[in-house]
Amino acid sequence: MTEDMSPAERYAAARLRAAEEASALTPFREMYDFELDAFQIEACKALEAGKGVLVAAPTGSGKTIVGEFAVHLALEQGRKCFYTTPIKALSNQKYNDLVKRYGAERVGLLTGDNSINSGAPVVVMTTEVLRNMLYAGSQALDGLGYVVMDEVHYLSDRFRGAVWEEVIIHLPDSVTLVSLSATVSNAEEFGDWLDTVRGDTEVIVSEHRPVPLWQHVLAGRRMYDLFEEKGGRREVNPDLVRMAQLENSRLPGFRDRRRGKPMREADRERERRRRSRIWTPSRPEVIAQLDSQGLLPAITFIFSRAGCEAAVQQCLFAGLRLNDAAQRTRVREIVEERTASIPDEDLHVLGYFEWLEGLERGIAAHHAGMLPTFKEVVEELFVRGLVKAVFATETLALGINMPARSVVLEKLVKWNGEQHVDITPGEYTQLTGRAGRRGIDVEGHAVVLWQRGMDPGALAGLAGTRTYPLRSSFRPSYNMAVNLVSQFGRHRSRELLETSFAQFQADRAVVGISRKVQRNEEGLAGYREAMTCHLGDFDEYARLRRELKDRENELARQGAVQRRAAAADALEKLRPGDVIHVPTGKFAGLALVLDPGVPAGRSHGDRGWDHHDGPRPLVLTAGRQVKRLASVDFPVPVEPLERMRIPKSFNPRSPQSRRDLASALRTRAGHHEPTRGRRRQRSEAADDAEIARLRKAIRAHPCHGCDEREAHARWAERYHRLRRDTRQLERRIEGRTNTIARTFDRVYALLSDLGYLRGDEVTEDGRRLARLYGELDLLASECLREGVWEGLSPTELAACASALVYEARSADDALPPTLPGGGAKHALGEMVRIWGRLDALEEEHRINQAEGVGQREPDLGFAWAAYRWAEGDGLDAVLREAEMPAGDFVRWCKQLVDVLGQIAAAAPEGGTVARNARKASEKVLRGVVAYSSVG
Repeated sequence: MTEDMSPAERYAAARLRAAEEASALTPFREMYDFELDAFQIEACKALEAGKGVLVAAPTGSGKTIVGEFAVHLALEQGRKCFYTTPIKALSNQKYNDLVKRYGAERVGLLTGDNSINSGAPVVVMTTEVLRNMLYAGSQALDGLGYVVMDEVHYLSDRFRGAVWEEVIIHLPDSVTLVSLSATVSNAEEFGDWLDTVRGDTEVIVSEHRPVPLWQHVLAGRRMYDLFEEKGGRREVNPDLVRMAQLENSRLPGFRDRRRGKPMREADRERERRRRSRIWTPSRPEVIAQLDSQGLLPAITFIFSRAGCEAAVQQCLFAGLRLNDAAQRTRVREIVEERTASIPDEDLHVLGYFEWLEGLERGIAAHHAGMLPTFKEVVEELFVRGLVKAVFATETLALGINMPARSVVLEKLVKWNGEQHVDITPGEYTQLTGRAGRRGIDVEGHAVVLWQRGMDPGALAGLAGTRTYPLRSSFRPSYNMAVNLVSQFGRHRSRELLETSFAQFQADRAVVGISRKVQRNEEGLAGYREAMTCHLGDFDEYARLRRELKDRENELARQGAVQRRAAAADALEKLRPGDVIHVPTGKFAGLALVLDPGVPAGRSHGDRGWDHHDGPRPLVLTAGRQVKRLASVDFPVPVEPLERMRIPKSFNPRSPQSRRDLASALRTRAGHHEPTRGRRRQRSEAADDAEIARLRKAIRAHPCHGCDEREAHARWAERYHRLRRDTRQLERRIEGRTNTIARTFDRVYALLSDLGYLRGDEVTEDGRRLARLYGELDLLASECLREGVWEGLSPTELAACASALVYEARSADDALPPTLPGGGAKHALGEMVRIWGRLDALEEEHRINQAEGVGQREPDLGFAWAAYRWAEGDGLDAVLREAEMPAGDFVRWCKQLVDVLGQIAAAAPEGGTVARNARKASEKVLRGVVAYSSVG
């Protein structure tokens, strides 16, 4: 071949070979037993050229190869590489991968739970750990050359997303950033921002899945392809469209579609047979079908923890066995090895034996309510091929390396904490992206179960759309503010915050809004011309008509306010034992008041006594439910029908106790008719002087006599609406400019009022706040400043600190909590009092919790469980009383340990609070909470 080249071509080829041999990429590629994809090579070459990279690629495409090349470069150059992940489980997984490749002496782990070889040149850590290092000016940052941010799309997470932006903004310029993201539709926009704040950044986007994904619908015993290829175009399978139409039609009285005549019996029988194929198979049937077609292992996503557990039990009851005898033996060996540290007395409490039976058969659940050790065992067995059917909540899709041959979606709706909503195209892509194991499967399969009312076209839209935009959730917190001012001063901090991705996106949006304002201005000119009246100023006439309408609406609102006030007054008079009739809402009907929801000695008018609108009585409904009602359930005043005695033995958590008292309620008060609000006899508008004046002015206006008055009025109404919309757009432009900096100004002003900041100086109190990173950082700091926790024992302090981290999953979990007595109870009350003062101060400074800034109310629901666990009570007793899954209990305890460590670091050195916080941490970190998360 070289003989055919010219001397110049041979010289160029020789130089290219020499460059390739000198490249660090060449030996790196030899470490893998497969060829790298084009996007991986492109990203690695950019890294070697000294550029930062953003790699956006589908789940399972191998984008972590680029992160591993950054590790390779760091070790070759004698520099450090930090590999960050959003969750501890992913950090543990990546740590184990890198240890296998580079050896335990060169790799470390820092997750808050674990600290292993933290001085190593390669350290895997959660993103929060790196953020804390940056603010503390840690010496571990010396020599840092590369930072890999795996799953960087987490920066859109409402609660934790700000951490990613903080790290990106504050990393030294000498550090090369490697950002790895799921496929997002605005990767270029994110890349432009990275280029702005980090310097030269190359954006590499790959839509290619290394393992093709086929989309299916499972109905009855048949698997239908979702799409069909026709003439080079992809269309929805017509069989599915016909099935949907058939299900929506009614079989009785079927008529011949061609002639409108009743169908012949043979045709009716054919329709019956077709209909008999349309049903939703049970969970065991789905797994059995997938097994028979060679489509296991599979992950079935069920948007409910209880649903996942129920699915495993259903498969066991159906007799499913997916493992042979040798596999069952190997499963038991691995499980016993990984759970050897769990005391025998805890195994029964944790449901170990039922869990093991499922694993031996190759079936398991995976969700956040499980013990972390149990989840890790499921992940390991699944990767080894010893678990073949996993029923999981969507949290499994957030980064854990657990691909399957098939992914099953039972439904296309999920509960978002407030209501059932359709899953988005981005969520569908994230979930189904688990299907297809690179190097194992030729193709992956996404299977959606047929459900009544399914629209195949809508499903095709979900499967065919790739819209997953990255939206910043960045907002300056109290802790962030003091750390920034400490390092950079107020002015420079403000400038830094304006470089955030949140501000970058807001500024870009302003351009589009400005164009819309210009178009609106043109429309306003046309409307003004169309409403012109030859008899007078129609704009003035239209204004009078609007003022009349506004006044009428105002009077109607005043009447509604008066009715709400009367309803609130009536609620304040309720007492325990009152039998009432709830007029509206989900729990309308007879109810017994257990707690009026008004603190003793307070009234509805007291500022700050309750952040809700009025009293919120706790009631027992006739249907045996204990619920905390809101003012919206009482649009009209409610009066007690009669009174009942509440037995002292009544326990709202006991089903039997609720059943007995509800039965007595129905017997005692079932004959009462619901009360109804009084009907107003006369409209208030009839006697209003302002309305009379406006009506007179309208009749006297010249334009009132115009023959085209109503036509002009329609144009005037359009003009008014468009002008109002235009002004709102103009306010949005004003509001989006410098939004992050303005929020920082409000946070700064509040902290200055409290004495945490003084100009560019951070006070002693501010330095304490800088060491508290939790969601309720300012509340914790104020508790330390006011000595709320002085004199508490370690177990009492654990109970109080739990209120800083715990948050009930839903309002239904928030029954009146059981609290420890003594000093802990008093201190918890003081914490709520301080929060009320901070809440009022935030309102005064226009700091809005809805925008992600501010302090939520401390939740006392975990205090009793934390207290008892720290006291040394057994796991069985604590879990039974807390009514909480083991996984949730462990997670909250680990977060409690974390915040106790922060309190120990922030409290005065040598004081009782610091000493007791460390003791409390040791007391909580025992048993199931202390089991290592690293294999």
